[in-house]
Amino acid sequence: WLTGVDGHSSAYFLKIGLCMNMRSLPWYVPANPHSFFPRCYGLCSEGEKQEFLDDFRRTAASSILKWVVSHHNYSKNKSRAKKEENDEETSQNKAKDPQSNADEKKLIDLPGQLIEVACKVCEDYLGQLEHNDIDVSAESLKTLSEAEWKELVQQYYDLIHGDACISSSKSYLSQCQSILNKIMSVNPQSEIDGMRNIWILKPGAKSRGRDIVCMDRVEEIMKLVTPDNIPSKDNKWVVQKYIETPLLIYDTKFDIRQWFLVTDWNPLTIWFYKESYLRFSTQRFSLDSLDSSIHLCNNSIQKHFKNAKDRSPLLPCYNMWTSTKFQEYLKRRGQGHIWHNIIYPSMKKAITHTMKVAQDHVEARKNSFELYGADFILSKDFKPWLIEINSSPTMFPSTPVTAQLCAQVQEDTIKVVVDRKTDRNCDIGNFELLWRQPAVELPPFSGPNLFVEGFNIQKGRRHMTPITNISLRSPLPPYRSEEDLSVPDCLRFCECGYGFCSGCIYFFK
Repeated sequence: WLTGVDGHSSAYFLKIGLCMNMRSLPWYVPANPHSFFPRCYGLCSEGEKQEFLDDFRRTAASSILKWVVSHHNYSKNKSRAKKEENDEETSQNKAKDPQSNADEKKLIDLPGQLIEVACKVCEDYLGQLEHNDIDVSAESLKTLSEAEWKELVQQYYDLIHGDACISSSKSYLSQCQSILNKIMSVNPQSEIDGMRNIWILKPGAKSRGRDIVCMDRVEEIMKLVTPDNIPSKDNKWVVQKYIETPLLIYDTKFDIRQWFLVTDWNPLTIWFYKESYLRFSTQRFSLDSLDSSIHLCNNSIQKHFKNAKDRSPLLPCYNMWTSTKFQEYLKRRGQGHIWHNIIYPSMKKAITHTMKVAQDHVEARKNSFELYGADFILSKDFKPWLIEINSSPTMFPSTPVTAQLCAQVQEDTIKVVVDRKTDRNCDIGNFELLWRQPAVELPPFSGPNLFVEGFNIQKGRRHMTPITNISLRSPLPPYRSEEDLSVPDCLRFCECGYGFCSGCIYFFK
């Protein structure tokens, strides 16, 4: 008998479960979860809230350094463009440029000390990663007070989101670049962090994008998850770092829905589907607005919006592509190898790692299976980032793409879980075996039997020690005093007052 639900598997793949358990990945496989899963925190405990707050502050500090580098790279490129363009083109660009000289005069000038503090925060962070803080006292580790942190974050807001600049930033350029290079060498998520410190806030147990919001202000995030604003039963929020540098198609964001099938948890057996589909946003990508219509690609969200008029006409009106269509797009751009060399194998590796961690949390039941839907975002370097895994993914034929693929994946699932039971060489459609855990057999034991046989010794009532072959009517052996005995440890005393030494034949009284 086959059932479509594995024991307790859906509980593990709730957003809060995936967030918490991915941290255990290094105990199962030699891999860093931060290399394919954007870091996240469960805001249902004070400890997790503090860790998120520390992360937000560190990211703000590194973003200040990124601003310094990007600001001067922008200025350098702008000066080159001015030399190459004629006076008329230069004036037009200057009018369109948000950082033109006319605008810069209106900006608030922040002190260079802000960069110094940000550099110190980043250097302390690098020192912690290298465990240089082990022999340092707690007092010296505390870099900033709470008031100083709030001042740094507020100045960061003014610099990135407001009308401010740092006129003396050029003198810190080399120092900032050096620190950023070190951070990039140890933090695989440095590139996707961007500069705006945007995070996605998700309810821990909801699907189809319900109540998901993007935020870039830490105080607003903390306020939203306070018990005063939400019922205690719903106080399981997950905050995950938003990928600020996604790969865009025709200036529009998209994600990938990838199916995979688990037919056994012991031994773990995973099947990967060769075909997937892309889901596009209805609006052009921009970080200036955090609206869901721009950043959340779920069809359950995008179906409520109309496609933007300025969006590329090369995108389908129903906002979906098959992965085959995406591969054709890459080939036209001279990047046809990207899918088979980077994207596809990286998604397979991420799924394998995640399932190995999940194995200990799922009740293994024979003759059961589960079809999952994993959501990936591609960064600018085509690297897939696992966002979440959905149990019981929707099979509703909402578009021509899902009408074809959803019916196909259901038919192929039956081929794997039913037909293959009787015929190992049967057609399994677009599924391929991704991972089958090797069967581990106990080695035969050829040594001696290591067990002990015997019976319990029961404590009985104290009685007189029997004296064998001695008659009290017969003459007693010669009497010796207790001082004459050379082995007093072996004395036995009778109730009658006579003593007997097992090391000799003499008696005493």
